[in-house]
Amino acid sequence: MPHRIEELLEVMRRLRDPEKGCPWDLKQDFSTIAPYTIEEAYEVADAIAHGDLEELKEELGDLLFQVVFYAQMAKEQDAFDFGDVVEAITEKMLRRHPHVFGDALCEDEVSLKEAWEAEKQRERQAQARHSALDGVALALPALVRADKLQKRAARVGFDWPDASGAMAKVEEELEEVREAVDGGNATRIGEEVGDLLFAAVNVARLLGVDAEQALRGSNDRFERRFRSMEKRLLEQDRSMNELDLEALEEAWEAA
Repeated sequence: MPHRIEELLEVMRRLRDPEKGCPWDLKQDFSTIAPYTIEEAYEVADAIAHGDLEELKEELGDLLFQVVFYAQMAKEQDAFDFGDVVEAITEKMLRRHPHVFGDALCEDEVSLKEAWEAEKQRERQAQARHSALDGVALALPALVRADKLQKRAARVGFDWPDASGAMAKVEEELEEVREAVDGGNATRIGEEVGDLLFAAVNVARLLGVDAEQALRGSNDRFERRFRSMEKRLLEQDRSMNELDLEALEEAWEAA
């Protein structure tokens, strides 16, 4: 295994060689590679969703290559290298699992989670983070980030006692969307729709539902049903473009 990692690191080094490297790889920097990293992470998730382990192996390789790419660029700046990355994550996992690698005892999942959060809090304090919201990545998908922000706020007591309050907030935000639409201000409409979505994530969180996964499920169901509708219409020699809304509604209900 170490030999294979070294081989990959050498491939990356040669790709970034100033004289004989790849022109495309040479002109990249941290910011230009970041979008590819996000894309590769989603492709890993897709492979898992498809249950395709061969595809997963390939996508994990692509994601690992992103890590190697960042490490090589950092090494060129004398900031850190791949070995430093491995050392840092190893030390972090050792710190966060004292019940496995130390003498701490965690009798159940609740105490385990409390110990995990306590260690993360110590890490945040060591990094001079002053807000409960510090460290929530800006590049996260919006639903995921909303959930994390809400959970961070909840840890310090800023939360609804149960989902009923959050549901009432959804109704309030929906009314504000209607008012914004009546006012015709596009900027305010966008803001109020955003508030409505944020409130919906709160409802999901308080009901123990992963908002991102819930929306993924809705997307999948819509896609399957829409494709089924398209197939039925095609079998009937009917075109969606030629149907009015009422006919499309009927086709949708039949799908």
